[in-house]
Amino acid sequence: MDIMDPEYVKLREIKPVLAGYIREAQDLLRQSPVPDDSAVHDVRVLMKKCRAVMRLIASQIDKKTFDRDYEAYRATGQLLCTWRETSVHRKILKELKKNHTKLFTSLQGNEKVEALMQKIEAPAEPSSQVAGDIIKIEDLLNKAGFRLRFLKLDNVDPKALLSELENSYKTVVDKYLICRNNPKPANLHIFRKKTKDFLYQLWFFRPLNPVVIKSLEKKLDAMTQNLGKSNDLSQLISTLEYKYSGTANYPSMDELVIIIREAQDNYLSRVWPTAYKVFCPGKRLANVLGYKILAI
Repeated sequence: MDIMDPEYVKLREIKPVLAGYIREAQDLLRQSPVPDDSAVHDVRVLMKKCRAVMRLIASQIDKKTFDRDYEAYRATGQLLCTWRETSVHRKILKELKKNHTKLFTSLQGNEKVEALMQKIEAPAEPSSQVAGDIIKIEDLLNKAGFRLRFLKLDNVDPKALLSELENSYKTVVDKYLICRNNPKPANLHIFRKKTKDFLYQLWFFRPLNPVVIKSLEKKLDAMTQNLGKSNDLSQLISTLEYKYSGTANYPSMDELVIIIREAQDNYLSRVWPTAYKVFCPGKRLANVLGYKILAI
């Protein structure tokens, strides 16, 4: 029997899950006048999941619907993006300070470091810009949720979904090879984004082989977490506007960046073994999902 026969395996339903992502995002944003760092992070993750779902069902819906809804989820994530950056930088620097107090004593007076480490209390009321962004986000999510009610996804072809998952897998393999040969921050960032797409889509296929796929999800989640931490460190270096010229005399800043680079090396060392096992050229998605033969 074909394991993708709809009567044999029931994949997780997509429409109620997508609706749940939207509702959860709305609930998080309504918890307080100014969403905290945790809420912003969680909403951005939900929007990434929504976009991954849209890619998964792209062949099952018309292009106009795909473009409109995908853009709504992308725009929401972008509006929230800058809200979180400063708090992430501050958290990283505070953690580094715990183990390098002498270095941070010598960095006193450095305007960029001190500005990033300064705690800014969240205002009781949102600024005019934040208030405007919240209104835009609410409108985007309300309209996306309303449109979803009329989107017909009752007879989704599981073979078509598996084909889209395989496309996502092949994309990650390509991005893995690119960043493994040239591990610059931009390439690592794209590899992480595409891996997350694959991870979020994979969740719908867990009924195919629950034990193997759940284990794979756990490994990919840990991998993307480490890629994310490495990316946060790259963004911190960029925000500090550090560039080693070989002539400027800033030994304390040089040492700080070396420590940050070592932390990046540590995170990436945890990434490559998993990436090789899952995305090494020559592997097939069927084998990764735990099947010798998987008809599409």
